[in-house]
Amino acid sequence: MTKINKFTIILSIVVISGILIRATQLPKSEISNVKAVLKKEQKNVADNYEIKALEIPKYLSFANERVPLEIQDVYERMDRELLVNTYWQSNALLYMKRANKYFPVIERILAENGIPNDFKYLALIESGLMNVTSPAGAKGVWQILKGTGKEFGLEINANIDERYHLEKSTKVACDYLKKAYSKFNNWTLAAAAYNSGRAGIIRKLSSQKVNSFYDLLLTEETSRYIFRIIAAKEILTYPKKYGFIYDYKNLYHNKPTYIVKVDTTITNITNFASRYGMNYKEFKILNPWLRENKLNNLTRKKYEIKLPAYE
Repeated sequence: MTKINKFTIILSIVVISGILIRATQLPKSEISNVKAVLKKEQKNVADNYEIKALEIPKYLSFANERVPLEIQDVYERMDRELLVNTYWQSNALLYMKRANKYFPVIERILAENGIPNDFKYLALIESGLMNVTSPAGAKGVWQILKGTGKEFGLEINANIDERYHLEKSTKVACDYLKKAYSKFNNWTLAAAAYNSGRAGIIRKLSSQKVNSFYDLLLTEETSRYIFRIIAAKEILTYPKKYGFIYDYKNLYHNKPTYIVKVDTTITNITNFASRYGMNYKEFKILNPWLRENKLNNLTRKKYEIKLPAYE
């Protein structure tokens, strides 16, 4: 060993010893401060911030059909969607706010058509209860494709698109689901068919020689679809259990409206709306199915237009 190396080692020992001796001589208060600083530096979030694993409920169901959580991959897929939807807090809270506004309308129509109440969560997962357009061209709260909408009687053209009509599109969704249920005799498979199509689910069941959604190997979107619906149902049913706190006043609400029946052309909706004390934006929020600033109605068809019931 060279003299330089020996000197370096001896110097290091002296320096470390000095630090240790100095540390033992610090007042207890200073030692506590040093420990507190070190502890704080080890955590890059607030002291009370914790991300906890979730306890999966022992029993979960969709439309009174049990989720077989004893199957390992089913358990893991359910766990994933509960985690994603619980910890994407802003999105889940917006779900709760919008659900208070739109679920009463949807629930009534589901009940009238014999569709299980859980299907309201399908609409929630499809669109977030917003009038959105998918990359495939599906539109509205129920994300109905143009061909499907026309097949089930919706009026769809440049002037009118009833996929944006909440009541009529909900009725069409009910008709589609009833047709799917008549084929599968199973609401979970009917819901999966709403996402990927009846023919697609029929082919998969046949080629894989199974009869349960939970035994099917599907695309990631459809594979996650049912679990996302069930996760939304669980979290919105028991919000406090998942850490969501709000007052009724924090939720969105429907304002009272009344119906005006129109069987003529409206040449200018802005002017029409102003006669009822509202502007074009307010009119379109209530009647999004009218896609232009006019209503073409050469056939004298009777349309129902919503207007605000001012107090």
